[in-house]
Amino acid sequence: MSWSEIWPICLHFCGVSLMAVGGAISALPEMHRFLVEEHQYLSDDQFVNSVALGQIAPGPNVMFVALMGWNMALHAQGGLGAGWAAVGASLLFALACLACVLLPSSFLTYNITQWLHRERERLGVRAFKSGMAPIVIGLMTSTGWLMQARHDDLPQDWGLWLLMTGTVWMVLRTRVHLLWLLAMGAALGLLGWV
Repeated sequence: MSWSEIWPICLHFCGVSLMAVGGAISALPEMHRFLVEEHQYLSDDQFVNSVALGQIAPGPNVMFVALMGWNMALHAQGGLGAGWAAVGASLLFALACLACVLLPSSFLTYNITQWLHRERERLGVRAFKSGMAPIVIGLMTSTGWLMQARHDDLPQDWGLWLLMTGTVWMVLRTRVHLLWLLAMGAALGLLGWV
């Protein structure tokens, strides 16, 4: 990645922001296509690790976008060994990527919400709201599919599949709080069992 590619990346994140119905996580397949497959700004491992770290860190889950920006800029600068200038540039690019994902959708959401509230009784508005649910479900399903694609070898990854199946069962059939399930998954990962 060269510095001349910063604006196209920022513009892409602005476009993704407007497409991310259901949150930035729902646009992961498009981000993966652009950043990993099409331009190779990030490796597949860097992409998945940015998402995973952004999801487990406290705070909003959109932080994975900042981590992607950090990884892209740090790699372009030559890594941590390139000194404080590389770290500073990476921090600035991380903030720029985060701003490009947050600002367009926030502006649009604020203005659309005002209009939808005023026009909530119109048939078209009600149809729009009803039609958004399948779109969000489809985007979230494609995100889940993308994230699991690295673990499609059942004999090798049986522990992950067993953990996923058990977690889904517990969520659907018990009243165990999700934080306990997250803690259990983290403990199994720390022990190296999954």
